[in-house]
Amino acid sequence: MAKLDPAQFVRDVRTEVAKVTWPSRKETLITTGLVLAMSALAAVFFLVVDQVVAFAMRGVFGLG
Repeated sequence: MAKLDPAQFVRDVRTEVAKVTWPSRKETLITTGLVLAMSALAAVFFLVVDQVVAFAMRGVFGLG
């Protein structure tokens, strides 16, 4: 079994973090905006689909 060495772990983590390509502020803002817009679009889509299905169920079963 491997021996646990916290200092080596920290060195390994720092080495790996140095390899990461971090996005710029502009890229982060654009991506965040796109995620929010797509979430809003999905919410509106599912609202419309839900209303259509509810309308159809009311028509078929005569409830509500």
